Amino acid sequence: MLSLDDWSKRLIFWFGAVVVGVVAAGYAYVADYAQEFFSKFVAYNALLPFIISPIIFAVAAWLTAKYCPGAVGSGIPQAIAARVAQKPGERHYLLGPRIIFGKILFTTLALLGGASVGREGPTVQVGAAILYLGASFGKVNEETSRSLILAGAAAGVAAAFNTPLAGIVFAIEEMARAFEHRYSGVVLTAIVLAGASSLSILGNYSYFGFANGGFSLSRDWLVIAFVGGVGGLLGGLFSKILTDGATRIYGGLQRRNLFHPAVFAAVCGLVIAVLGYATHGDTFGSGYAQAKAMLHGESGSWGYTIAKFIATTVSGFSGLPGGIFSPSLSVGAGLGASMAPWFPETPAAGVVLLGMTAYFSGVTQAPITAFIIVLEISGRQSLPVPLIAVSVIAVAVSRLICPVSLYHSLANNFIIAMKKSTAGDKQGENEDKDKDKEAVA
Repeated sequence: MLSLDDWSKRLIFWFGAVVVGVVAAGYAYVADYAQEFFSKFVAYNALLPFIISPIIFAVAAWLTAKYCPGAVGSGIPQAIAARVAQKPGERHYLLGPRIIFGKILFTTLALLGGASVGREGPTVQVGAAILYLGASFGKVNEETSRSLILAGAAAGVAAAFNTPLAGIVFAIEEMARAFEHRYSGVVLTAIVLAGASSLSILGNYSYFGFANGGFSLSRDWLVIAFVGGVGGLLGGLFSKILTDGATRIYGGLQRRNLFHPAVFAAVCGLVIAVLGYATHGDTFGSGYAQAKAMLHGESGSWGYTIAKFIATTVSGFSGLPGGIFSPSLSVGAGLGASMAPWFPETPAAGVVLLGMTAYFSGVTQAPITAFIIVLEISGRQSLPVPLIAVSVIAVAVSRLICPVSLYHSLANNFIIAMKKSTAGDKQGENEDKDKDKEAVA
């Protein structure tokens, strides 16, 4: 028999999960409107981004650094770091109420500036923050609080993509790396409630529609191996650049007293404007429209694939909030569409699906999450084996280039940042840092 206190905690949790779904749906509308608004500027005058993008990048980066530095970047590394935080103050730095508003506001601002970012990763951090906030009202213990962060992150994936199965797998594979089985019901309930509330607003849909891509393993094994290798290579390269490259660039500028977040972001915005102008606007935004078009028969090009790769990397360097899920799927779609003519016997949509899965797997090094997300967003649940195979190959190749996964490497950086942000006893900080890194790994 559950006590009144137990029921109150469950009600707070259930309400929080519904809020995650509603916020995710609203976030989707706002993000889409921001991209459409920017597209109107580009259509009016293709040179306007050379003015708009640097200004918006500078403003967004400065505001983020000043008011909510824990909101920088994807959001998934923050949720991972928050689960291994030792102090409530550290966790508050990454999942406090200010993060919820700042993440949504500044990601939207980034999209208004044409940044190559998505809303899906940020929705993970927002979902984790909402359930963490609910946990503080419910006065739950430390272990339950960590599990609610996990549940909120998984609910964020499910609500953002309309992919409940991917939400479950994401919780196990990417967020936890070691799953608390007794809290599986908590995660599942969060996913169901968040998904249901999101669907009630957005309707039942497939994220990229329904793609017509058929495979024959006996015929397409060479395609799977080749696309998996190339996708893993590019995905691992992206992760390596985003982790090691950012450290070297920031470190070099700071040693020369040349780094200022607003100025650096403005330069990044100028690069984004140049890439957008060169591709007639295709590299601006999340890349959702381009990926969907290629999945449904539009031809791709190496020019777009490379430019989108660079645009996403530069956006990641800029210091703006924004995810890499959608841009990575778009780069992967471009990769597959570019290679499709090399394999005329395989349906072009099938090669695009392979490219999306391979590149996304290479970036995240979470093969199960990657192929399930692609299955669910493309409406092709009947094709798991080829996508599993290409995921495994891509991750193996990616780990040769970048041994530590992107999100967990970035999570270590946020662990260091949140420790610096909290005033208190500094004794034993290096030991705590080592323990946190072990927990993340």
